[in-house]
Amino acid sequence: MSVIRLASLGFVIFFTLIGCHSPQGDSAAPESGTSRGTIGVSLMTLTNPFFKVIGDTIAEEARVAGYDVTVVGADEDAAKQSAQVKDFIVSGVAAIVLAPYDSRAIGPAIAEAHAAGIPVFTVDNGCLADGCQVVCHVATNNEMGGRQAGEAMLEALDGRGGPIAILDHKVTESCLLRVKGFKAVIDQHNRAGQDAVKIVSELPSGGNRSTGHRAMKDILQAHSDLVGVFAINDPSALGACAALEEDGKEQQVVVIGFDGQPEGKKAIRSGRIYADPIQFPDRMAKKTMEMILAHFDGEEVEAEVLIPTALYRKADAENDPTLD
Repeated sequence: MSVIRLASLGFVIFFTLIGCHSPQGDSAAPESGTSRGTIGVSLMTLTNPFFKVIGDTIAEEARVAGYDVTVVGADEDAAKQSAQVKDFIVSGVAAIVLAPYDSRAIGPAIAEAHAAGIPVFTVDNGCLADGCQVVCHVATNNEMGGRQAGEAMLEALDGRGGPIAILDHKVTESCLLRVKGFKAVIDQHNRAGQDAVKIVSELPSGGNRSTGHRAMKDILQAHSDLVGVFAINDPSALGACAALEEDGKEQQVVVIGFDGQPEGKKAIRSGRIYADPIQFPDRMAKKTMEMILAHFDGEEVEAEVLIPTALYRKADAENDPTLD
């Protein structure tokens, strides 16, 4: 073989190796117009503004780092979300980010991604399936937020006891933790021998207004003397508010929400909701991308990162420049 042919072959091999370089392992931004790969993001829904912020923020942070992002919503359908993960696997994404709709049902899909060599990260809601292999879970400190919700309920009741209810959503880990923290504070209050605050009903809210509204109606039929309700997110809290107003119970029943979405904050300002432990979806999304890029660089990342909540009351809403 001639020297010229050998040299040409060497150049072909060299540039082929460059072209096949994996996007993982070097987080430096690429030259303009090129992509380091695609990150697939499946969130439990995109109709909830909270998840829209997560999706948009991940997309922007990834773009700056040189990655394309595909963001899809599962429309609160566990089977649809599993199918979305399979699509990501087939398309060969560099990483997958999930906010699982069902914390247990998502397990097999995550296992398939892991078997395909694709790292999986969860945001907001985690995986509860046995042996779930997730690189890092970034979430609100939901148990802390639940405790703040319990403290807000006791503050609003101002020493009064009475029956209260919970609008829950037991298919998601995040909501289970919120209720756990809330109950811990109520139990501690009752053990202290003060006027008992009794949880008389727990119904599923679906995490949305319509289901929260129906659940609140059902609770009021069975417990007309209700004095408070804790709803696991703002949409279900707003549904509860509507039901209370229809029944003329808005002055009787204290509503505690969770999230800090703009509509929830406005409801706090108007007095419809007493308070919210608020989350920071933008911080969660940025931290998720930080963990993805660190993993791509070969760094060992934390298995779980929790973002603290903050209790948001009427005085905060009245001085909030973000509310129009």
